Amino acid sequence: MSAIRHLIGVACTALLCMQGAAADVGIPARYTDSGPDPLLVRIFEHIEKNRWEPALNETEALLKAYPKFRLGHLIKGDLLLARTRTLKNFGEGGAQHVAAKTGAPVAEQVADLQQEAIARLRAYKNRPNGAQVPRYLLQMRPDQEHAVVVDTQKARLYLYQNDNGTPRFVADYYISHGKLGSDKLKEGDQKTPIGVYHVTANLSRKKLPDLYGSGAFPINYPNKWDKKMGKNGHGIWLHGTPSDTFSRPPLASDGCVVLANSDLDALAKNLQVGATPVIISNSIEWTSLDDWQAERKALLAMIDTWRSDWESRDIDRYARHYARDFSGDGKTLSQWIAQKKKVNAGKQWIKVTTHNVSMFRNPGKDEYVVVTFEQDYQSSNLSNRMQKRQYWIKEDGRWKIVHEDAA
Repeated sequence: MSAIRHLIGVACTALLCMQGAAADVGIPARYTDSGPDPLLVRIFEHIEKNRWEPALNETEALLKAYPKFRLGHLIKGDLLLARTRTLKNFGEGGAQHVAAKTGAPVAEQVADLQQEAIARLRAYKNRPNGAQVPRYLLQMRPDQEHAVVVDTQKARLYLYQNDNGTPRFVADYYISHGKLGSDKLKEGDQKTPIGVYHVTANLSRKKLPDLYGSGAFPINYPNKWDKKMGKNGHGIWLHGTPSDTFSRPPLASDGCVVLANSDLDALAKNLQVGATPVIISNSIEWTSLDDWQAERKALLAMIDTWRSDWESRDIDRYARHYARDFSGDGKTLSQWIAQKKKVNAGKQWIKVTTHNVSMFRNPGKDEYVVVTFEQDYQSSNLSNRMQKRQYWIKEDGRWKIVHEDAA
């Protein structure tokens, strides 16, 4: 049996040294243990400690719960075959069974399942704890009950709850993404976009081909920033898997984020069309709650200064908040400022208040923050209320608005 321990150890690199991973530091019991990952952890713990029969028993339990889970079949095949002879390759015992299910080349299937095992175990071992949050979730509006953050490198989706303004980890799920990786640039490049998005629709199983599984949630790629950067494409969704498939390899979609149907069903209960932010990163940047709070307060103060300077009717104070490359309502910076100057000349006073502010930092190489809020504008001769969206970037060492429009 030592051969299978070695072979699976090679396949999962150092991931088998995970004694106690299911009870990792900082993981309270309220967290959702989604899918087969907790069972996988226990199976590999048994293998690491040479407990072959318990490993096989756990694998049987895994397949009873998830009969279409191909990685489980592969592990079971290896465990059974290792009883009779020494294995030379990972997946040797279960590869034929798996390949017969899909029709794909055996070596390709084994490689895919090896990568899935690595992704699942690595992410499960390193689940976030309550002391850290994704840097991107600076502020959710009160009506945004949850936020989704995707880490493409880890093939993982994290669900956060809005706990009176503080993001609290709720659950995480294994995902597949673009065949050619992330940072989508153009139509058909088979990459998953990186950026700040939100759910735009809920498409039921009845309206979709079997490829999309139990449903789909489109997101608003390309967003305003993507278009400004010349990116294009469409049809980026969160969706499920075909009825004969439990999960897909980490790199398997044409750009969408794909979850097991059971995971998508669980996630769907927390998604709000038009409200839930979906932030897709290449690798999540985690920050302490103290640092998160400090950055959040600084950005809120910056927005309040912009609001105050607008009220002052001092056009120079107002203009300092806008980037050289600014665009808004089809206007350049000089056109925007000229219009504001003309409008302000006819005002005796201006009062601006903001409500329900949300702020999300871009996880990509472009450093920007998406800010949305309800704006209540009153002046000596006009009053209106609108939903506004701004994109703030760092320019000359300070945050400035590079785009502004109605949300």
